[in-house]
Amino acid sequence: MSFDVPEELYYLESHEWIDPESGRVGITDFAQDELGDVVFVELPAEGDELEQEGELGVIESIKAVSDLYAPVGGTVAAVNETLFDRPELVNDDPFGEGWLLELEFDESDLDGLLDADDYRDQIE
Repeated sequence: MSFDVPEELYYLESHEWIDPESGRVGITDFAQDELGDVVFVELPAEGDELEQEGELGVIESIKAVSDLYAPVGGTVAAVNETLFDRPELVNDDPFGEGWLLELEFDESDLDGLLDADDYRDQIE
C-alpha cells in the first residue's frame, strides 16, 4: 500500500508532521491508517509551551490510544477545535482539515526531523 507523504513537510519517526510555512502539525497518512477510526483527540490549549519531541496530546481510535509528540518546540498558536466534534477528519484528511494545531517555533528545530524521502524509507 502506498501512503501520501507530502514533500514540503518534515516528519518525526513517531509519525507526526509539521508544515514549516504555517507551523501546522498533524499525524501522517500512515499513522491514521495504522490507528483505524479516530474517535477522540486531546490537544493542548492555545498559548501552551511544547518541547521538541515532548507529548502534545493523545489520539484515541477504536483500536488504540496513542500519545502525540511535537515535531518542534514552541508555543501553541492555534488548535483545530473542529476535531473535538469531528475527530474522524484525522482519518479523512490528515494533511488538510485533520490538522491538530499550529505552533510558533524556531526553524532550527527542523534540522533534526526527517524529510519526505527519509520518512518514506521508514514506513516502507
